[in-house]
Amino acid sequence: MSRKTLLNSKDIEIILHRLACELIENHNDFSNTVLIGLQPRGSYLAQRLTTLLKTDYHIENLELGLLDITFYRDDFRRKETTLAAETSKMNFLIEDKKVVIIDDVLFSGRSIRAALTAIQSYGRPENIELLVLIDRRFSRHLPIQPNYKGRQVDAINEERVLVTWKETHKKDAVFIELK
Repeated sequence: MSRKTLLNSKDIEIILHRLACELIENHNDFSNTVLIGLQPRGSYLAQRLTTLLKTDYHIENLELGLLDITFYRDDFRRKETTLAAETSKMNFLIEDKKVVIIDDVLFSGRSIRAALTAIQSYGRPENIELLVLIDRRFSRHLPIQPNYKGRQVDAINEERVLVTWKETHKKDAVFIELK
């Protein structure tokens, strides 16, 4: 299996600051906005952005939720191995709020479709936006596009985009792997 580095830790840090600034431009003080990271991989990006917004940009009223979409996925019962569910951590309602869904890689769009269904359990938001670190633009199965993206990648279907975080893999990086 061959592996090519797309982003190193410095690239990711720069992208995180740019994404934070784009969010501030559109949501100002976040008084009516919530961030929701998709479990498990989107939660690392969401937590990192939340920390950055609070410490470097002094955003005080920032709510972060972590949403598990396992049982909302359309492939839940189609895999040979049983999917392991995470725990949702949503300590707020999203009724009439602006919601930013956060995930690491936008591939087919099916995870985001599942997230849109799962979010309905927490209320009816005013607006929903999507933020992803990597947008694989030529692999979409559903008409879903990100509002905020770190990097757009033209990976063919045999290639896999792998995001590693220092919290789990001891370093931040994004790779393309050829199967």
